Amino acid sequence: MGNTDKFEMIAAMYDTPERIHIAKVSADAIREYVQDAAGHHAIDFGCGTGLVGMSLLNEFQSMLFLDTSPSMIQQIRDKISALGLQLADTLVFDFEKEDLSELRADYIFMAQVLLHIPDVSFVLKRLYDVLNDGGHLILVDFDKNEQVVSELVHNGFDQTELAQLMRDIGYTDIQSKTFYSGSRIFMGQDASMFVLDARK
Repeated sequence: MGNTDKFEMIAAMYDTPERIHIAKVSADAIREYVQDAAGHHAIDFGCGTGLVGMSLLNEFQSMLFLDTSPSMIQQIRDKISALGLQLADTLVFDFEKEDLSELRADYIFMAQVLLHIPDVSFVLKRLYDVLNDGGHLILVDFDKNEQVVSELVHNGFDQTELAQLMRDIGYTDIQSKTFYSGSRIFMGQDASMFVLDARK
């Protein structure tokens, strides 16, 4: 996945007050689309240090924290161990390079992950295959922002265009909304964030 090397370097100091706050509002936005999931399995895709997934653990029967960065995964392993969590697991894995056909989930959520993925369509197709029938993919990311210019990340997403791309893949019941705006939260620019829920 894109920018793994960068995340390897910052893993130990990733959990800043600003990132913790954004993770909390992101988890709250995701939670709105999680219903009766107590018996279901979830994947926190591109989990980083697990800030979002840790906030949602109690919603699911189990959760897999998945990331391309071994250092990020070590951070979440330390948290799982310290809390003595039994129903949480971790996996270092890159969907863009590897195939894991036996992986399945009822819910997959990605918070500020899609913007780091060069081939968005490819990964969304892979995630569609991982979802059980009726499962949910829930995305949190930045709205399209022309003020952001970077070779490392997408400058956000147009919700309508992203929804159409997902329909073309096969996702249904797609709904999205902007839920948060903040100062200097996206590459030093003021920006807004959206949540999108789609089903298989």
